[in-house]
Amino acid sequence: MTNIHGDRILILDFGSQYTQLIARRVREAGVYCEILPWDAAEERLRGFGARGIILSGGPASVTSEGAPRIPDAVWDADVPVLGICYGMQAMAAQLGGAVEGGHEQEFGHAELHPASCGLLAGLMDRSAVDGEPLLDVWMSHGDRVVALPAGFVVMARTASVPIAAMADDERRYYGLQFHPEVTHTPQGSHIYARFVHEVCGCGSAWTPTRIMDDAVARARQTVGSAQVLLALSGGVDSSVVAALLHRAIGERLHCVFVDHGLLRLHEGDEVMRVLGRNLGVPITRVDAAERFFAALRGVVDPEAKRKAIGRLFVDVFEERARALPEVAFLAQGTIYPDVVESAGTATGKAQVIKSHHNVGGLPAHMRLRLLEPLRELFKDEVRKVGIELGLPRVMVYR
Repeated sequence: MTNIHGDRILILDFGSQYTQLIARRVREAGVYCEILPWDAAEERLRGFGARGIILSGGPASVTSEGAPRIPDAVWDADVPVLGICYGMQAMAAQLGGAVEGGHEQEFGHAELHPASCGLLAGLMDRSAVDGEPLLDVWMSHGDRVVALPAGFVVMARTASVPIAAMADDERRYYGLQFHPEVTHTPQGSHIYARFVHEVCGCGSAWTPTRIMDDAVARARQTVGSAQVLLALSGGVDSSVVAALLHRAIGERLHCVFVDHGLLRLHEGDEVMRVLGRNLGVPITRVDAAERFFAALRGVVDPEAKRKAIGRLFVDVFEERARALPEVAFLAQGTIYPDVVESAGTATGKAQVIKSHHNVGGLPAHMRLRLLEPLRELFKDEVRKVGIELGLPRVMVYR
């Protein structure tokens, strides 16, 4: 089987709101990637095995004291590096160039004039009056690079930013002041595809069919002869997990739908009808509405509510597991954004919106092992895998 994780790109997050979009563009190009914070342990960065590294944007200024820095492991890796916005500015500052603040902030559409070199060579959206190629791009910055490091040349400019992109083709270092990951940069996907394929030499093994085959094979190997209890919510993620595990282990999968009373009116009945018709696996419905209402009574804080829901879910499934002594795993539909957000951002401020997910493990007293077959996937990838597994489009895109 093709090693779909073999060619991999590392994305270092400096706090940009667009970091997950960068990862999605790389994966859309057929290449596996992961996001790590800029201050991740050096040994973790060195052991990642990246074919290339992308440095995200971020809200900080490289001219400020204590600003995030590009780790030495990036330069020691001897792989191509692409800096986006803050990533470009940090690259310039640390490699001997100069960055200045105090310029007029630029946010929104800009017309980019690419040079005939580096990562942008030959790309254009339209022509200027003089016939020069133009790229429509999205800017969001205050600081700017005002002097190139040794070995770099200007790869693009705008009317207000003389160094809007830079390139060192010999070392395969590139910097872009704009954001190619957003849809407002029409050629952005081509830029990322060119970087990961032509510059980094990655193949295109990350496809829905191969992702599905790999997930099924890994689940089968992990579970062995044991049985699995699956927490079904009726949502896309848990439904795809059910279809995937049913293909992997067949009747050793036990699906439980906990009706906690917090769904829309009659949605519990609809969930049972749709899942029963399309998954082809037995589903046990547990009516736990009164227990959840009791646990939430008087609780006002949203985070306290989420934690109460999470604890009660674990309790319910532990009760079901005791009735099935052969069950060794609890499966759930954790996806990659849950993992990234639960781990916190580069600033160390953890996102708590999904703390009701058991990302990172189960309570120590629970004897089941956690199984999360989708934890590497974004939502759009989960949907595509669901289609590959034969689930109806109306179910996967509900």
